[in-house]
Amino acid sequence: MKPLKHPIQIVFFDIDETLYYHKEDRIPRSIFDEVVPRLCAKGIIPAIATGRTFGAFPSALKPLMSPAGFELFVTTNGQYNLYQGKVISQYPLSTSRIERAVTKLQALGIEYAFVCPDEIAVSRDTPEIQNALELIKNDYIVAPDYYRNHLVLQLLAFFPQEQTQAVIEAGVLEDDLKEVRWHEYSVDLLNKQNSKARGILDILAHLNINAENAMAFGDGLNDLEMLSTVGFGVAMGNGNPQLKAVADYVTLPIEQDGILDALEKLAVI
Repeated sequence: MKPLKHPIQIVFFDIDETLYYHKEDRIPRSIFDEVVPRLCAKGIIPAIATGRTFGAFPSALKPLMSPAGFELFVTTNGQYNLYQGKVISQYPLSTSRIERAVTKLQALGIEYAFVCPDEIAVSRDTPEIQNALELIKNDYIVAPDYYRNHLVLQLLAFFPQEQTQAVIEAGVLEDDLKEVRWHEYSVDLLNKQNSKARGILDILAHLNINAENAMAFGDGLNDLEMLSTVGFGVAMGNGNPQLKAVADYVTLPIEQDGILDALEKLAVI
């Protein structure tokens, strides 16, 4: 375990399998009873940093979204970031860039979706898409031209790992996009510059907080930049091995109250 060298002023939490235990559709009771109240009591800001769009937050999290809980949100992999209801920064894709990507995905026979601040719109509904999106948003809509009249933060593309090379060779990514796999049948397609880390840095600048005074908890590959950017990064015990390798500390799994355990052992609360 690396030592915690600087006082913590803000803690960013990933949602899925970090704050939110998807298997049981719940937030651990310790988050409600111990983690959030004790952070707030010490003047430490609890914040969300997620790949989810704001409109796809799990219902279990909603009771914590208040001035006494979470009112700072880095969403959609850092591409739509809010504090106290105000947008601090946003990084949408241009219509022309979306059209180029969509045209190439269509040529490959790959379905796609538009991720907007409050909605996810898919090109077509299929069992594979249902299987992927049931993890984040069941009430998505089918609207293949949704991007024409709405702010789109990133795309989703629905294909298995073995089709990745074909997607690259078809030029879907060009020079400016990257793909981040989050499901066996789906990837995020977003600007190479964008990540949770970018959104976090925007928020820290807005609040005049140094990165060394920030902590983050995560479990997945889209948390790599985040944990490497803040002053102290914690990987969940149930997290991806690659994330654990770059973390300053690996805590217990979510179902064993890993967040509370780490904050207490590190004397943050």
